[in-house]
Amino acid sequence: MTKLNLPDFDFKYRLNEKGKKEIFDDVRKKYITLSPEEWVRQNFIHYLIQHRNFPASLMAIERSLKVNTLTKRTDIVQYDKNGRAILIVECKAPNVKIDQDTFAQAAMYNLKMQVNYLIMTNGMHHFCCKINNTTHQLEYLKEVPYYNEL
Repeated sequence: MTKLNLPDFDFKYRLNEKGKKEIFDDVRKKYITLSPEEWVRQNFIHYLIQHRNFPASLMAIERSLKVNTLTKRTDIVQYDKNGRAILIVECKAPNVKIDQDTFAQAAMYNLKMQVNYLIMTNGMHHFCCKINNTTHQLEYLKEVPYYNEL
């Protein structure tokens, strides 16, 4: 897989019955088909847990969400100790540019969830924003905060 702009992590892999490579998701506790987007998601999960002290027990991966009449899936949602969603991560494959459509997708999820932080990443470029949900202003951060700073 593509070398990402993230620290290197050790992963468990296997081939499924159809010969497709799978990667073990430590949060969901199961093997997932390894696509370029999944590669980014798994690396970013490990980055959040190992380098930003995010508790895996308060993280949801590919959580279903109803926005108007559409059912969507968030890539990563982090919760606080009270069970309130506080951060959404939108992951794209490394060859997909993070653009206005990516921001719009994350913002659409946030209409429902009202988190304080949005992260968009393709594994090469990462954008982290703090949101003022009253004024709808975004503050771009230089790096992802530690969990205890959220």
